[in-house]
Amino acid sequence: MDQGYEALRRGAAWIDLSARGRIAVRGRDRARLLHNLTSNDVKKLSAGFGCYAFVLSPQGRIQADLTLLAFDDYILLDTEPELREKIVGHIRRYIVADQVELEDVTAATCAIALEGPESALVLEKAGGQAPGGDYRHLPWKEAANATIARISLTGQPGFRIYAAAGGAEEIVHRLSGAGAQPATAEDARLVRLENGVPRYGEDIRDTSLPQETGQMHAVSFSKGCYLGQEIVERIRAQGHVNRKLVRLRLDSAPPASARLTADGAEAGEITSSVYSPAQGAAVALAYVRTIYATPGTALSAGDIPAVVTG
Repeated sequence: MDQGYEALRRGAAWIDLSARGRIAVRGRDRARLLHNLTSNDVKKLSAGFGCYAFVLSPQGRIQADLTLLAFDDYILLDTEPELREKIVGHIRRYIVADQVELEDVTAATCAIALEGPESALVLEKAGGQAPGGDYRHLPWKEAANATIARISLTGQPGFRIYAAAGGAEEIVHRLSGAGAQPATAEDARLVRLENGVPRYGEDIRDTSLPQETGQMHAVSFSKGCYLGQEIVERIRAQGHVNRKLVRLRLDSAPPASARLTADGAEAGEITSSVYSPAQGAAVALAYVRTIYATPGTALSAGDIPAVVTG
């Protein structure tokens, strides 16, 4: 079995995430503008704190997802590689009289993930300090003047370390010396799907509504007005959506977009799947009609039996 996969599941692994988009948002109106354009409560973030959020269309559809980390004089946006330009363009459309400046710092910075059940121990052995809560972040000045944030890509316990681009080698050297193994993007995707963590562009789409994805840690229901809020609140008032993103267990891995049925009736669609060595079966994420979203529900992807697991 792959060393990186095993390290993510049982030990600690480092993953180079420097290809992900990183955008610095500066200016006195940065928090107010981002608060109005995202689904979470940005105004309450003080330096050292962060959150996960969606960027919605006026119709409440998810246009992007991102992690926001607040620093003394800027807010860092961390997002999927293919969303960099989309997010910058979206924010700029709404800057009118706001004092806000956007800088794409992707090329000037690096991001190294450290994930797995032993990641906190490895980080401590490497000389770093683990932040106390989700999206909290702390300086790691001894290692390339880096920042350590508690963020997970795979759903395993983990951290993300940010520094200037030239600091990546030192950070990897420290983590490797403390026992972390290298893991690939394929390793990370496998563990992510085993843990049922969706990815924007694969499982979360620009037609998805927040409640359909189940990622409600991205949404604040007490923050006041923001773009797309009316639809999100209307769905909450109705109490349900017509489809939900669920986890499946299957005999083998069907392709993305494979149709799901229940006793011959249309039930949903696979978004991503992979064979899980740990489970000895395939696992998948899929959008299914709400009536079929209960764990234990039997479905079929063509001639492949499937069962909803969560």
